[in-house]
Amino acid sequence: MNDYSVPSESLVSGVANFHSRAYNASEPALSLDIGGNALQDFEYVVPKTLKDAIGWMAGKGSKAKALAGGTDVLVQLRGGRFTIDRLVELKNVPEMNEVTCSRDKGLILGAAVPCYRVYDDKNIQDLYPGLVDAAFLIGGIQIQGRATIGGNLCNSSPSGDTIPALIALNAQCNIEGPNGVRTVSVEEFCTGPGSNLLQDGELLVSLSFPPPAPRSGAHFLRFIPRNEMDIAVANTAAWVQLGSDKEHIEAARISIGAVAPTPLFAKAASDILSGRVADEDSYQAAAEAAQAIASPIDDMRGTVRQRVHLVGVLTKRALRQAVARAKEA
Repeated sequence: MNDYSVPSESLVSGVANFHSRAYNASEPALSLDIGGNALQDFEYVVPKTLKDAIGWMAGKGSKAKALAGGTDVLVQLRGGRFTIDRLVELKNVPEMNEVTCSRDKGLILGAAVPCYRVYDDKNIQDLYPGLVDAAFLIGGIQIQGRATIGGNLCNSSPSGDTIPALIALNAQCNIEGPNGVRTVSVEEFCTGPGSNLLQDGELLVSLSFPPPAPRSGAHFLRFIPRNEMDIAVANTAAWVQLGSDKEHIEAARISIGAVAPTPLFAKAASDILSGRVADEDSYQAAAEAAQAIASPIDDMRGTVRQRVHLVGVLTKRALRQAVARAKEA
């Protein structure tokens, strides 16, 4: 495991031993046993309102963790990455399970919405296929029944598969906590491997996506050692908007992951495409600019040289498919 990796892309088999119950102040704290390894005692609470969820989080400060899907936090608890006093289940909070999608108003995606609801939604398929690309690659089908895009972002792994797609699509984080509401762009959200801008008591409530621009398209792809259920060696997302002739690129957004301490918005690579013909020369120029900001390390999944090479390959492939989708939009 390298310095850029936040472990646990899948649930351990012993999660079936988790017999959860809502916390009652008159009862002892919940004791959780996963795979035969006892964890520390902690409270497990199931709020039904956002206000209550924030209150439960704020009440324990840094010793509280949110559970949107559990496919990361439960494995990390078992591994002893951190200790907590309270686990706050978010699946019953309405605002965090919202999915509203339209061509005119864009997409609001609650932070606790599981991946399968994203790629099964016809409107999201039609309007945000780049997001569907990423949601479909999180773990396997069992994981996608629980895992969430909001949770993937809050896990803040440099190799998180949904984060480059969110950056390319210019998604915004809607955050609420004891001190009020704020909005930050996804590209600013992650601050390091496994760390982000959320303060004690704050929750990522939802993600907002702007309405799809005319003649626009996006695509996400990754390179992994196996066909599925693995951590990316490198990943890339690209979004483009074509001119009225559908031959020139008006605007672009490119993001790369698993090649730096955080997923990156490749601004120079994006800007270089403005006004250029959508052809291989343009894709090559953008790929080289994306490679220039990559700062990967050697680890068991790949070398620095391989990862930099992959950034170039994946950027060109993502751009080709994004342009193809834009021409069909």
